[in-house]
Amino acid sequence: MSIYTGRGDEGETDLRDMTRVSKASTRIEAYGTVDELNALIGTVRPTDYDDVNERLAEIQNHLHVVQADFANPDPDEDDPEIRTDHVETVEDWIDEYDEELEPLTSFILPTGSEHGAALHHARTVCRRAERRAVALASEEEINEDAVQYLNRLSDGLFTVARVVNARDGVPEDAPEY
Repeated sequence: MSIYTGRGDEGETDLRDMTRVSKASTRIEAYGTVDELNALIGTVRPTDYDDVNERLAEIQNHLHVVQADFANPDPDEDDPEIRTDHVETVEDWIDEYDEELEPLTSFILPTGSEHGAALHHARTVCRRAERRAVALASEEEINEDAVQYLNRLSDGLFTVARVVNARDGVPEDAPEY
């Protein structure tokens, strides 16, 4: 199979159902931003922490499902989709990691160790992916669980960034006003 087809040379691409759409469409923006997030998380792995690595790998797989979900305007019953249990998994991770952290008393700057800062960056890309998904949802029917997953994941990435920074002994800086 050739990696290039030339089918996108005129600015269009195929959705999962082979519908041709503009590469600038809201749907492509949504799953393209999820793809960017997935690649960014890939630059963080591996960290020095096995539990974090395992969860980031699982998140990358979840994000691949979000991409498939968004790329499919007319899903069948057996097509990949994000479900409520994916959202609950991220919530469980947040709760578990929160027990390891000092409570937040102010906003913090998105900085820290190499991996911690990269996870803060991933959180901001996740928020953008969520905004793109919300824009898509305002135009077309999509899986609401996928939008909720992105919302929860941004909180999860924030929490994991804090955990990595704490384990690395890097203090959190509050902004100065």
